[in-house]
Amino acid sequence: MITIRELATASGFSPTTISLVLNSSPAGRHIPEKTKERIRELAHKLGYHPNQFARSLRSSRSHAVAVMVPDISDPYCAQILLGIDKSLYRSTYLPVLIDIQNSRARFRKHVATLLERRIEGVIAVANSLQLQTEMLDVFAKSRIPVIVIGRESNPEWISSVSVDNEMGARIAIEHLYEIGHRRIAFIRGPKRVVDSVRRWQGICDFANGVSLRLDSKLIVQLEAAASSSEAGFDAMNKLLRQEGRFTAVMAFDDMTAFGAIRALTQAGLKVPDQCSVVGFDDVAAAAYYNPPITTVSQSMEELGNLGVSSFLHATQAPLDNNGVGPQPVQHKVKPVLIIRGSTAAV
Repeated sequence: MITIRELATASGFSPTTISLVLNSSPAGRHIPEKTKERIRELAHKLGYHPNQFARSLRSSRSHAVAVMVPDISDPYCAQILLGIDKSLYRSTYLPVLIDIQNSRARFRKHVATLLERRIEGVIAVANSLQLQTEMLDVFAKSRIPVIVIGRESNPEWISSVSVDNEMGARIAIEHLYEIGHRRIAFIRGPKRVVDSVRRWQGICDFANGVSLRLDSKLIVQLEAAASSSEAGFDAMNKLLRQEGRFTAVMAFDDMTAFGAIRALTQAGLKVPDQCSVVGFDDVAAAAYYNPPITTVSQSMEELGNLGVSSFLHATQAPLDNNGVGPQPVQHKVKPVLIIRGSTAAV
């Protein structure tokens, strides 16, 4: 890489003049525009690029934001990452992708590394596995903004972007109720997952409002720590082995719904003719599954966009008289029901 000194030798201008021009320094306002243009053209021609590492040492800033995901192979995470990447691309910040692989040990190791690298913010994506937000305390103590996507946050110092899970579950069961289903089975999410609690609350609220009986024989819970197609397959087979009859199934999310449909098909039941299935999330594959999944859509790309907006607001807003930044913001996205081929009237 060509250095400023080499560029100075080639151009005939001093390293100081070149630095002022290429860094758009206010101190270089007296330099003639013709000179600035000549320096920029020569820098481009010779392939000069600023040494960001050296800049970071001088300014004590990394201009990097950590993007932490629990499992990069999870379709939910992938779509949110798309929104994060598009938004960060328009900023001066470089994303540093961290895949913690649902491991607390990996999480702790990466936290220490990120602090050493002077990370300027953390955007953490939470999937169906419980995100231990208390493990992010160390960033708060260093006044590093933290934004959690996909999970409502309780700590006062964390901003969050999440879908209204209770509303999403209500509109899903309301759809099944309106097309005549009364014997509805449920595959609940893992016990420790906040989303599972919120969605079940939405289901119960609707059922109480219309006096719909929820049969305990038609309710199973995912036993794995996180949702997956295999977990949905096992849960559906458990429902099929029980005595209760049902005409529809509400799955915790789309991945669970994929497994549930596979189990129903293997058992000789046609979806939706003999059993309707509803998912949650609207991952990309939901529209192309066989049959396409009726699901609650939360624009995951929008979640990513809002996460970046929250981070940029936290870093760019002025500090108060005590040197404290802006208060955390809690964004809640309104879900929409997408009706496709996996549900039908009875």
